Amino acid sequence: MKKISILIPTYNEEDNVTPLHAAVTKLFSDQLRKYEYEVVFIDNKSTDKTRERISEICHKDKRTKAIFNAKNFGQFNSPYYGLTQTTGDCTVLLCADFQDPVELIPEFVREWENGYKIVCGIKTTSRENGFVYFLRTIYYKLIKKMSRVEQIEHFTGFGLYDKSFICTLANLNDSAPFLRGIVAELGPDRKLIEYQQAKRKTGKTKNNWYSLYDAAMLSFTSYTKIGLRLATIVGFVMSAISMLIALIYLVLKLISWDQFPMGTAPILIGVFIFGSIQLFFIGLLGEYILNINTRLLNRPLVVEEERINFEEDEK
Repeated sequence: MKKISILIPTYNEEDNVTPLHAAVTKLFSDQLRKYEYEVVFIDNKSTDKTRERISEICHKDKRTKAIFNAKNFGQFNSPYYGLTQTTGDCTVLLCADFQDPVELIPEFVREWENGYKIVCGIKTTSRENGFVYFLRTIYYKLIKKMSRVEQIEHFTGFGLYDKSFICTLANLNDSAPFLRGIVAELGPDRKLIEYQQAKRKTGKTKNNWYSLYDAAMLSFTSYTKIGLRLATIVGFVMSAISMLIALIYLVLKLISWDQFPMGTAPILIGVFIFGSIQLFFIGLLGEYILNINTRLLNRPLVVEEERINFEEDEK
């Protein structure tokens, strides 16, 4: 009998973990009865009662497992690490906030049985903030055009991954993984299934402008060269323009020495323009260096504090 793993990353989801676990287990008792399953929670150092709720679930249901991280290791490392700890023939990555529809899991499994190693859930519409969704759309289209790898628009990681691809993830040894880009770059043929993203059931989103910026810059610096190339091109063009302007000023001054005052305005404007351009590209270069530095440090994705119900796998 094939085994399906359900991975649920959590951070301050005390009101969602119990009903989500009930929804998942009901799905397996109704529509997916011919499969064995495990539910794996990986908690990123929640500060509410999420861990207490997960522990209660694990003590009642031995097919539910938990990994408690020693600290909050970020929105990318924790789910990625959790995927590599599952034991099923395939793994479904599912958010804990009910924005990823549980009812799509049987359709994912059917496509997996049809031969697809990866099945991706794609948001076609969303009930989240319309302005945020608009910005996401622009970002996906830009990164898709600039990236050397074909990116998947409106793919958040929600989907099914075959065990063979999970093994690929485990062997990458990437200390700053960006799952969406890795799926696009290294994943085999995939099936895309569209859905409407629902509103969060309870609680508040953990995403803010900084976390969204962090995600955008990780994908930008990991999968595009355009930032560095743009810095080189803009620098060359601006240097050529500067030399041309300087030459024109020199000629005009020599021709009309007394009638052509130099003044300080052109100098100040030039300094501010070039200074702002330099600062922008120094910051952009810093993002690339930060990405490289994170990977060179090669630190573990997460450090575990506790495991629950993994005893059978460790024998």
